[in-house]
Amino acid sequence: MITVTPDVFRLAQVFTISRGSRTEAKVLTVRITRGGVTGWGECVPYARYGETLESVTAQIEGLNPAITRGALQGALPAGAARNAVDCALWDVEAKLAGKRVWELAGLARPGPEITAFTLSLDTPEAMRAEAAKHAHRPLLKIKLGTPDDMPRLEAVRAGAPKTRIIIDANEGWSAEVYAELAPHLVAMGVALVEQPLPAGADNMLAEMARPLPVCADEAAHDCSSLASLKGKYDVVNIKLDKTGGLTEGLALKTAALAEGYDLMVGCMVGSSLAMAPATLLAQGVAFTDLDGPLLLAEDRENPLVFDAEGVHPPSAQLWG
Repeated sequence: MITVTPDVFRLAQVFTISRGSRTEAKVLTVRITRGGVTGWGECVPYARYGETLESVTAQIEGLNPAITRGALQGALPAGAARNAVDCALWDVEAKLAGKRVWELAGLARPGPEITAFTLSLDTPEAMRAEAAKHAHRPLLKIKLGTPDDMPRLEAVRAGAPKTRIIIDANEGWSAEVYAELAPHLVAMGVALVEQPLPAGADNMLAEMARPLPVCADEAAHDCSSLASLKGKYDVVNIKLDKTGGLTEGLALKTAALAEGYDLMVGCMVGSSLAMAPATLLAQGVAFTDLDGPLLLAEDRENPLVFDAEGVHPPSAQLWG
């Protein structure tokens, strides 16, 4: 049996990127019951890719209740629906086998990974205050993506002078704006920039100097995306809601590393259930960005542990 239900998690504060703001995370929770056990997974339908709660629910409800994880890969395209079902099937398999997912997948025992903490787009003054509040964190991710971003970056650097910084432009810059900003980003000690140009309009990245690593986010989905990234990007951001689950996420990790890319493992804004499978994927990558639960005012039971060592893998009581 496969069931899908909507859940809403309040955010601790308004979260803003270049495309808009939100005050809550709307997710779908999938539960699959087989052999007396129930596994579950979570996804975040994303309007950027034409997904809605309703459309993703319809995709999931249209599946054969007895579908296998292997058959699922061809039954649904990469995206939120396949992600939640894939992760729920991994959870079921682990419970039926009396093992953890990392064992079933042939992975080494996972450990904690330092994760970025995201500061949303705001005024320079507000972003400086937020940066100062989180200056103890080893890695801050800054949401930018407007033509007037230098004062924001300068404010964040002033608020957190010793913290490592990465930037996510969310497709918000033009080639001209990014070319002007890039040397300043390097001077400010920025370690990485995500998706500076719109996916599908990013060919200029192959012709521009890349003085700091450029990460493909909206331009990267699954293994089939890799061919279009060559010469334009240095890092690939793997998100389970884009790959369509852990199965394809693991395949993309292997393929991207084989082609010489560094990796980031990222997330949509969701609960600990959504992050749990991604913690397995994040082992040993260059950048981990699994701070979704830290942005929430409420979370699942048995949530992930975040401490000075980073984000820890899930307990069996949560997932996998």
